[in-house]
Amino acid sequence: MPTHSRLAALGLFVLSAMFVLPEARADKAQTLTLLAKSQPLPDMALGREKAPVTIIEYSSLTCPHCAAFAENVLPMLQAKYIDTGKVRFVSREFPLEIKAVAASMLARCIAGDNAQRYFDALTMLFKQQDAVVAHTTDTLKSIGGHFGMSEQDVDSCEKNQEMLDKIAAGQKFAFDQLKVSATPTFFINGEMVKGAMSFEELDKRLNKLLKR
Repeated sequence: MPTHSRLAALGLFVLSAMFVLPEARADKAQTLTLLAKSQPLPDMALGREKAPVTIIEYSSLTCPHCAAFAENVLPMLQAKYIDTGKVRFVSREFPLEIKAVAASMLARCIAGDNAQRYFDALTMLFKQQDAVVAHTTDTLKSIGGHFGMSEQDVDSCEKNQEMLDKIAAGQKFAFDQLKVSATPTFFINGEMVKGAMSFEELDKRLNKLLKR
């Protein structure tokens, strides 16, 4: 199947998922067990592995609320909680349409197994979100070039069937098992929080958890 058709099939799954009524939310212990399961693609994380609080975000690179979180909230979260060893932050893909799938694949190719490069790529992709949507191919090649990838490297990345399959599998797991149906969706020590959060709201939640 051509790459575009494969991406389109994944995009159709995501869009159809938005119109399915989720089942009752699993209890917290079950959710924690599911979140801890090994993912098709390795988790990309910032912060100490044994931090008392773990935040897992499911996001889409064409989601404006996700971009706002990355630009306005994550830097403050990192300064106050991640860099001080209190929070581990994990980013997982939940692309809402085809262009987000392509952007997620590029971020993975840029990163390899380097989490910091992954988050650096996400930062640039979110900052150029409008261009990613309007001029996908050219923008992805430009961003890839910033990280040392040739145009051929970017083309090869976007044709990586194994990676595409793993992104699709991770997304299906999140939808079926964790009841993720929109972005951003956060799990804060296993508690699901749907939708955008200000730093002030997140700060209050974290203060409560860390005082326990």
